[in-house]
Amino acid sequence: MNNLAPLPARQVTSSLVRHDALLSQERAAGLRRLVIMGGIGLICIAALAITGFFDAERFNDGLPALGQLFSEMVPPDFGRWRNWMRPLLDTLAMSIAGTVLAVILSLPLAILAAPNTTPHPILMHIVRTLLSFLRSVPEIIMGILFVAAVGFGALPGVLALALHSVGMVGKFYAEAIEHVDPRPLEAARAAGATSVQVISHAVLPQVLPQLADVTIYRWEYHFRASAVLGIVGAGGIGFELIAALRLIKYDQVSAILLTILACVLIVDAIGAWLRRNLK
Repeated sequence: MNNLAPLPARQVTSSLVRHDALLSQERAAGLRRLVIMGGIGLICIAALAITGFFDAERFNDGLPALGQLFSEMVPPDFGRWRNWMRPLLDTLAMSIAGTVLAVILSLPLAILAAPNTTPHPILMHIVRTLLSFLRSVPEIIMGILFVAAVGFGALPGVLALALHSVGMVGKFYAEAIEHVDPRPLEAARAAGATSVQVISHAVLPQVLPQLADVTIYRWEYHFRASAVLGIVGAGGIGFELIAALRLIKYDQVSAILLTILACVLIVDAIGAWLRRNLK
């Protein structure tokens, strides 16, 4: 004998209505995603067209010149490799020093920019605006300004890397702090902890792995950016690269680029090792 009683008609009708409503919401969400993706696709195609990507004639004209340039770069000339050791060391030092300064400046700014640790919302918006401004100025422009201010060498490169990275590192730090579990913060405040104690005992222990990841990734980026900053006189291997380009010694250019590539691979491997061992 079946003990299951049939559902009342009103309840069945209500369930069908909810089911139809959910289906309508899913269809609307799918259509909205399709429209957004289609719009993004059209914008990407328009950007490619505006920049001349679909101009086949320019590619046809440029391929012979590219082939000629490649032939002049092969084989690479490593005859001056001893002269590149000190600039490479300067580039490495610039990347490390720039990262250290960026972290020192970014952490307090991130605490002020996070809504759960800032002393006041107005201060939060001011700091976020400052971080956005620092992100908006490319490091090569900062490098030019600091070269004009303090002269040639590694120092303007370090200052340019640090200030530009504060905008990005501070943003990532602030987002990590913003998404911490609020319960330890509430418990620390309820126990009478000061703001500094709340940050040091309830916030930082939660976000240290994320901060370490961001810092290591930024150091890897700094090594590559340091090579570029040398082009504007901010020291490092980039100075040797631009000198070889000006002398039209493309075989030395290819050798320097391969040397930079080898160093970047080493730095990336060190960064991966640090991430594995700091977790």
